[in-house]
Amino acid sequence: MRLAIFPAVVFLLAGCAGYHIGPVKPKFMDGINSIAVNNFKNETLEPRIEVLVADTVIKQIQQDGTYRVTTPDKADAILEGKITDVRRRPARSVRGNVFATQEFTFQLQIDFKLKRRSTGELIQDKTVNGNTSFFVSGDVNQDERQAIPLAAQDAAVRLVSQISEGW
Repeated sequence: MRLAIFPAVVFLLAGCAGYHIGPVKPKFMDGINSIAVNNFKNETLEPRIEVLVADTVIKQIQQDGTYRVTTPDKADAILEGKITDVRRRPARSVRGNVFATQEFTFQLQIDFKLKRRSTGELIQDKTVNGNTSFFVSGDVNQDERQAIPLAAQDAAVRLVSQISEGW
């Protein structure tokens, strides 16, 4: 009777052989457990968004939980980012007046590089976009300023997905 149960138990447990507990890092991130995020550079005409974007990326890395955020002297990898483009495009016009815009789409483009601190080896060099839309309620510039954190959050989610999941 015992011999008949043994193969059944082995067969049932073999189905879980590929699973393990904890985050699953992409192969190119082997040996990296902590990341330092440098201040981002702003190459756009939008003032003071580099700190907002860097802070949003740090919060997203912490929320993801795959890597620990630390100082550059203790980190396994260093993340450098550059905000290269900020775009506002009309999405919907006002009914009855095609020259007035009711809704805009807003896009924030970030180029980032992830390097190993010990060797300086470039691990990843990619571009991510963060998108959102906003309606005009009066002052377009004020409405756009309120949309920037939403686009930064979307870009941060995409950036962290690149480094923690590989896609």
